[in-house]
Amino acid sequence: MPIEADIYYSAYKGKGFRKPSVVLIHGAGGTHLHWPASVRRLPEYPVYALDLPGHGKSEGRGKQSIIEYAQDVLDWMNALEMRKAVFVGHSMGGAIALTLAIRCPERVVGLGLVGTGARLKVAPVILENTARSETFPSIIGTIIGWAFDPRADARLVALAAKRMAEIRPSVLHGDFTACNSFDVMEKLGEIHAPCCALCGENDQLTPPRYSHYLADHIPNAEVQILPDAGHMVMLEKPDEVARALLGFISKIPYQPGE
Repeated sequence: MPIEADIYYSAYKGKGFRKPSVVLIHGAGGTHLHWPASVRRLPEYPVYALDLPGHGKSEGRGKQSIIEYAQDVLDWMNALEMRKAVFVGHSMGGAIALTLAIRCPERVVGLGLVGTGARLKVAPVILENTARSETFPSIIGTIIGWAFDPRADARLVALAAKRMAEIRPSVLHGDFTACNSFDVMEKLGEIHAPCCALCGENDQLTPPRYSHYLADHIPNAEVQILPDAGHMVMLEKPDEVARALLGFISKIPYQPGE
């Protein structure tokens, strides 16, 4: 897996040389593996899945603000000489994508917002216990319990818990600190890129009303709610999410070389 601007990423070139790049941005405590293979390999599109600084195979330090993470993504794009992209972000990654659309609209072809919102207040119990080494292991179980639909495959849930436990506590706490201070509710009207807000019907962390709010306040937006899925909808329903994203992205007007 290559590295640019201190960010590791997977790259799937596909066969579409005249298609926009798709950049996948994971959520708090995640890695590029939070995107299943069916999403990382959308047919006909070049797809890049990032490990944000301090996550997965990326070295460096995690950040404590969404704006800092957005700048990391821009630095990575500049290193690859990537002018524009469709940004698909989950949870915290969605906040990063929204920030890019507001602050750098010329770099954004479209937005896929998965299990996210215009404001991401974090439960105090998560902020308090991710900051303390002695409570870190137990809060992982709480977070994962809230993140999945009760009917999710137990092996999938266990793997997600294992991966989250591998992240440094300071990085995970920083992620949730960044989410907690994120609020662009009054700026959604400034976004003019096409947008698809996608959410699991039983998402406890960013409930469907968050996605409906995005769709109601971003001028060129649609919403899709997937049944029998929670916050980790892309892992629980990988094929459905891939189809939804592909259907959305394929409708975005795009001229190569823009």
